[in-house]
Amino acid sequence: MLTAARLGAAALSAALLTGLAAGPALADVPAPALPDGLYGKSDPTYDGVWRQSLALTALTAAKVTPADSAVGWLTGQQCEDGGWPSYRAAGAACDATFEDSNATAVAIQALIALGGHQDAVDKGVAWLKAHQNADGSWAYNPGNPGDANSTGLAVNALFAAGTDPAGVAKAGKSAFDGLALFQLGCAAPADQRGAFAYQPDPAGALTPNALASGQSALAAGGGHLPVATSVRADAAPKALTCAPDAAAAPAPVAHADSGEAAGAYLTAQLAANGDHLSLVTPGAEPKPDYTATAWAALALTQSGHPQQAAGTVDWLAKEGAAWTKDGSDAGATATLLLVSQAAHRDTAALTGQLTALGPAPKANDASATATATAPAKKKDGGIGQYWLIGVGLLVGVGGGLLLSLQRKRNTHL
Repeated sequence: MLTAARLGAAALSAALLTGLAAGPALADVPAPALPDGLYGKSDPTYDGVWRQSLALTALTAAKVTPADSAVGWLTGQQCEDGGWPSYRAAGAACDATFEDSNATAVAIQALIALGGHQDAVDKGVAWLKAHQNADGSWAYNPGNPGDANSTGLAVNALFAAGTDPAGVAKAGKSAFDGLALFQLGCAAPADQRGAFAYQPDPAGALTPNALASGQSALAAGGGHLPVATSVRADAAPKALTCAPDAAAAPAPVAHADSGEAAGAYLTAQLAANGDHLSLVTPGAEPKPDYTATAWAALALTQSGHPQQAAGTVDWLAKEGAAWTKDGSDAGATATLLLVSQAAHRDTAALTGQLTALGPAPKANDASATATATAPAKKKDGGIGQYWLIGVGLLVGVGGGLLLSLQRKRNTHL
């Protein structure tokens, strides 16, 4: 997704390139008033629908029934044509140029998780189908070249809606064909095979991208939000099997191999980098990419490799306060909660933090759920202790009697 930070950096760079004083111009843009029902307190201009959808998905999975105002805000953001913008101020008309596939994809998944919003879901899916590119991919905003992140999120939404991505096609190119455009195959160096690039460079070359790899891997593995799977493979993800002359005849990664290849790449990257992925910016030192790392953990868990994701889940839990800004960042908190739920970790604290960032829920059964998933305790624990003591006393008395009888017998020999 295009985050506020990325868009802000892009605006700043553009201003510097044109010789303008960017600071005052950006500072003069007032932040919109926060609407009722929205999760989080930061400016929602670039991520309002994104963070609301993640929050509703995560809380629903935690058995929290969100307030009507929270659900109503999300459904109210949908435009008549079925798409969602990143954010639309109250009373503002829809502008098709601002609708985006990322917001639409996560909103669809949230409404499916909530249940009872089939009309909105159907319109959203129809919007995705209508704005698929001729090569099978999706762009962030319609009319632009596709990218791996947007294509992966669209495929997630199709899976959540029960729509086979293989049957969603333009000009004979399916959603899986579109996703394959961005995956590095046997023509790439061995340590890059299975990765996803955000987009090809002008020469058509693909360069591995952490966030693209994490988000696309969930789609390649057949997953969607929330991740809930009982499938488990004992072996590590299977890397691509390439013929010796594969580099001479580049070919797309087959869909049947895509998820495992992506999982193998992510597993290797996580193992080599201290259980996390890094954001690499030209001219700057690499720094942890929390979001990419979270999506990698979700993808590995979905594809049946929770063991390979375990260290990453631990790392995210340890770094959670920094990433979520002590639970004040709704999008990050919701994503971390989704990871913890998928890994069957303790989610009580995160659920509480996320719940506090929005309107009071209609119902909250999260504590009951946490109790149900915790190891069961014996109801007669106290009685059991006394029972053991009693048995011990009986054994002691019985042993004494036997010893006494044996001594008496010995005196008569």
